[in-house]
Amino acid sequence: MQRSDVMRDDGTWVGLSLEVEDRQQPELCVFSAGARLLLSRLSRPVLLAVVEDHLQGVDFWRTEEYRSFVPPLRADVGRALAGSPQRWAHRFAQYLIDSPGSPLHEGRWLLSCESPLLRWRHAGTSHAEYWSSMLIEGHPDGYIDWFVHSGSWEVLPLRPIPGPHDSRVKAYRKQAREGTLPPVVLWWVSGLDCHLILDGHARLAAAIAESIEPPLLHLHRTVARDDLAARIDDAVGFYESELARFAELRAVHGPTVPDGAVTAGPQLARLLNDLDTSQQLTWAWPLPDGERQWHRIARTVTGGHHWPHP
Repeated sequence: MQRSDVMRDDGTWVGLSLEVEDRQQPELCVFSAGARLLLSRLSRPVLLAVVEDHLQGVDFWRTEEYRSFVPPLRADVGRALAGSPQRWAHRFAQYLIDSPGSPLHEGRWLLSCESPLLRWRHAGTSHAEYWSSMLIEGHPDGYIDWFVHSGSWEVLPLRPIPGPHDSRVKAYRKQAREGTLPPVVLWWVSGLDCHLILDGHARLAAAIAESIEPPLLHLHRTVARDDLAARIDDAVGFYESELARFAELRAVHGPTVPDGAVTAGPQLARLLNDLDTSQQLTWAWPLPDGERQWHRIARTVTGGHHWPHP
């Protein structure tokens, strides 16, 4: 795996770009059978889901099979890396490539500290209220409501969030107060249109209990290397067409019309920046034997749970 830091023009660190090769199918894998989805870890079902008709939401069933790809993080590591999302990203990237149960597969990914979830909290809402409202409740079954919440701002834990008095949460609450809490790792899955917690269930519980903003690392696919050249050509083509359009206006109306560079230049910069940071749809693999296999797994896992017909 090749890693490279993604920076803004002002030198601000945005995230870590991961170029993954020779990994055709991940160990934490999304399978699809029409409107039915299966999240599987090392061939064991973690999450079953059905996208409802009219795309109003998703019914899900969560098993007890999820295990994080991250080994337990010691307090001294938290103190050593405190305040450095860049160093944390490199550490978690190594876990993602080396540890079992990672969602990484061939392509380009971004592990970023700039999750969209950090931009959506309304002024006057406490961190505890905000993050509690974003957590999708329900175990083993629950519902992701797209109609009410209008898209991917919710967070789905892959196992129940522990309570504030859980021993792990108590230890992390102390780190939260000290400012040494390791980040929570989220993975945006487009088929569910929400963020899954890959690692840090207890750390998120600690942040909520202490009403602090949890440090985050946000994982998603970005533009594939094979598509970069075409995307760059499209961005440059847009820039050149804008300059040509302004040139035609100047020819008709005179030099009072700007040459267009002031507006087209920043737009070009944003388009090029998006090549490293924009979210691309999550890959899902066809489930062998399709819906019949999905139903066989569902019967075994849920013992007769009633599923909606998409």
